[in-house]
Amino acid sequence: MLDVALLSVLLVAIAIGYGLGYHQAGRRRHRSQPPATSSQALSRDYFVGLNYLLNEQPDEAINTFISVLAVNSDTVHTHIALGKLFRARGEADKAVSIHQNLLARPSLSQHTNEQIQLELARDFMALGVHDRAQRLLDTLLEHSRDDDHRYAAKQLLIDLLEREKAWQQALDVIQPLLKQYPKMRRPAAHWLCELALEEISQASRPLAKKHLKKALQLDEKCVRATLLLAELEMDNGHYARAIEQLDNIPGQELAHIPTMLPALKHAYLRKNDEAGYEAHLYRLLEQAPYTSTIIALGQLVHQRDGVDKAIELIGERLRAVPSLGGLDYLIDLYIESQRLGGKPSPDTRLLLLKHHTDALLLNRTRHRCQRCGFASDALQWQCPSCRFWGTIKPVIGVEGE
Repeated sequence: MLDVALLSVLLVAIAIGYGLGYHQAGRRRHRSQPPATSSQALSRDYFVGLNYLLNEQPDEAINTFISVLAVNSDTVHTHIALGKLFRARGEADKAVSIHQNLLARPSLSQHTNEQIQLELARDFMALGVHDRAQRLLDTLLEHSRDDDHRYAAKQLLIDLLEREKAWQQALDVIQPLLKQYPKMRRPAAHWLCELALEEISQASRPLAKKHLKKALQLDEKCVRATLLLAELEMDNGHYARAIEQLDNIPGQELAHIPTMLPALKHAYLRKNDEAGYEAHLYRLLEQAPYTSTIIALGQLVHQRDGVDKAIELIGERLRAVPSLGGLDYLIDLYIESQRLGGKPSPDTRLLLLKHHTDALLLNRTRHRCQRCGFASDALQWQCPSCRFWGTIKPVIGVEGE
């Protein structure tokens, strides 16, 4: 069966066929007797290309279509489509050749010329030749009067600067677009977080704090900025302020309650306020009964009141919201209880259950991108697959939180 790439080539071939037919018809309208040999040659080459295509030889088919299709105002968009197809198939070098060949044609309109420059910039980005892509985009932004082309060039330039980790330059480009395109506020907030991390590494904490506050002005739901502000407060010994910051996170994104728990525990323990920590955990459970919160509470009760009290608490909580992680922790508690009770070795049935829960937890997905489904063990603020910011969150459900 034809794969997606082959089907794309087929669609382009149909477009070429239509373009050839239209071009020949136009020539017939302006000439009383068109040269039959030229028309027959075009037709023959076109069907040779289709034959390659149907025999699943897309490279030969594309080369044939390129050779048969002269560059003119009727066919330039088909050449652009072929270039896009090469780039999509991972052959951006061939796309560069096609698009550079188009730019060498002086007869093209300015609108078409700018469209080709955008495609060529995409080709260079796909090849990792960012300096050449940036020169093209800078030229477009300097000379183009087409709003759509200028916006597309800015988007590509932002993408390029982001890949280069040039956070401040990306912010400078995106700043004028924020009012018109509010969805860009989220990536801008994360770039400010990246700048804050750089400042923290250089011991410029006041500037880092300024960047993080600006990030929250751009995106009030930026959990990452809140976490970093809490860490800065803890580094300065301001544990109560850190807790106040962390208390904002459930309102920003409930799914990130598990993300904040290690920092929350650290702040309360450094503040020497175990009772406050326990009360805070109960408040979080009222907002969302996540497994991580239940286990954190169980660990606290276990340490203070013993294993049996922890078993009672965890068992009661899991009846309402069962989860694999909670069951695994409960089994650990039962095994410990049997050992403390003087049993030489734990019940073999418990050990079997523990073996299965360990195996299931080992292979589970802990975090998932809400946009593209990318699975990750650790939290990443930018999805490596779709490259969107803030879309990876802890997995919720029986196998997750």
